[in-house]
Formats: sequence, C-alpha cells, structure tokens
Amino acid sequence: MHPMLIIAVKAAREAGRIINRASQDVGSLKVQSKTYNDFVSDVDRAAEQAIIDVLKDAYPDHGFLGEESGESNQDAENIWIIDPLDGTTNFLHSFPQYCISIALQQKGVLTQAVIYDPVRNDLFTATKGRGAFLNDKRIRVTSRAKLQDSLIATGFPFRDFTHLDTYLGMLKDMIKKTTGIRRPGSAALDLAYVAAGWVDGFFEINLSTWDIAAGGLLVQEAGGIVGDFEGNESWLKTGNIVAANPKVFAQMLQTLDPHLTESLKTPK
Repeated sequence: MHPMLIIAVKAAREAGRIINRASQDVGSLKVQSKTYNDFVSDVDRAAEQAIIDVLKDAYPDHGFLGEESGESNQDAENIWIIDPLDGTTNFLHSFPQYCISIALQQKGVLTQAVIYDPVRNDLFTATKGRGAFLNDKRIRVTSRAKLQDSLIATGFPFRDFTHLDTYLGMLKDMIKKTTGIRRPGSAALDLAYVAAGWVDGFFEINLSTWDIAAGGLLVQEAGGIVGDFEGNESWLKTGNIVAANPKVFAQMLQTLDPHLTESLKTPK
C-alpha cells in the first residue's frame, strides 16, 4: 500500500471509531441545518477534525478541502478532499448506510482514495495506476453488457430542486431500461459499490467534490469509466456524474441524453 494511502486509512479508521461510538446514541447529538435538508452534527465535525489531525501530523504542508471545515492552503501541490460522514441523514435516522471519504489530489490529479464503511468495516482503497481494493482484495467493475440487465444506483435531489423535473425524466427512463434502481443515500458508497461490482452503474446531479472524489478514482481504478452527462471530464467540478463499466456507461449516456438541459451539459 502506498505510504500516503496508509496514512489516509489510519485517518479514516480514526473517524470510523468516532462515528461508531456516536451511533450508539444518535438521539443525544446536537444537529444543525446548514441549508434546507442538509444537516451537520457534532459527529461530522469531530470526525473531520480527527481526519485532519492525522493527515496534518504526517503532512503539515498539505492543503485541505473538507465538507465541514472548508478550504485551507489551496495553493499546495497536495490537497486532501474529505467528507467525514457521507450519508449524514441516514446516520441521524440510524439507517446503516454511510461512510467516510478521503481523496488526495496532487497537482489537480486524483491519486489516492479511501472510502470506509464503519458499519460493515469495509475498507475500499485505490492508488492511481495500481488498481482498486476492498479489504485488500482486488475489485473490478461488472462485465455486464446490457443496461437492461443492470442494477443502477442513483441519488435523488434533496437540497436543491432546480433540476428535479429533469431528474424525474431521467429516472423514469432509467426505471424502464434497467433491471432495477437503488437509492441507498450515500453517493461515495454508491461509487464504491460500482467499483466493487455490486451495482453496474451510478448517476446523480449536482454533487459536491468531497462526495465523489474518492469514489470516482475507485471506479476508474476498478476498470470503470467516470464522466459528466456527456461523458466528459467535468464531473469533479460540476458534480454531475455517471459511473459504470464501459459498456453500461455508454448506454447510460444515451438514456440520459434526451433529458439534458443546457445547464447540465459540459461547460464550454
């Protein structure tokens, strides 16, 4: 395992301990609403601080982009992109589907990824050019050839409903053209599941960088393709993302294409 990945795994496991402890008594947590339907709890903040402490101790000159703490030292060559608890709403309802997501971007390129599911103790890791792993075993995207035989994960709009009608059109066609749609509630874990071959593809509108950075690299290192709704590279910036094995990816783009508004197309 790459030395930087070892440190990121240590940070993720530390955050996992905090989250698992808090999950025993979710009712006692202080919860605030950041915006409509977007919540943050004491445990999000404590988990993020634990991650940053471990990473800063090892790499004091690195920058950070965290969901709760925002940006620091963004001019650094190395920037850690952190979501301390992806699936907070699930966590607050004791619905056991949430994770920690940590990615490293070096000179603008994603090079390390960790997604840790503290409920199942599943550790997904990837280093650019070295493949993707689940609990130290190599993982691959599925080899399924047809969208109609595929299980596809997605996320519903929950904060911003600007694209809701567009999304519902996409969902309607996806429901008709697949074997099933799932909406587990953590985009980072959804992407890890694509990498592991547990679902064949994933799509969502308007996600944040920290939701998709680690998961995107995992999918790529597991032999999948990640793109925006036109198959281009803007997914990390726009948060409009499609991820799947190569054959299903192409068919997903075809299915989504008739619904694309100008605002969902690749920025010129």
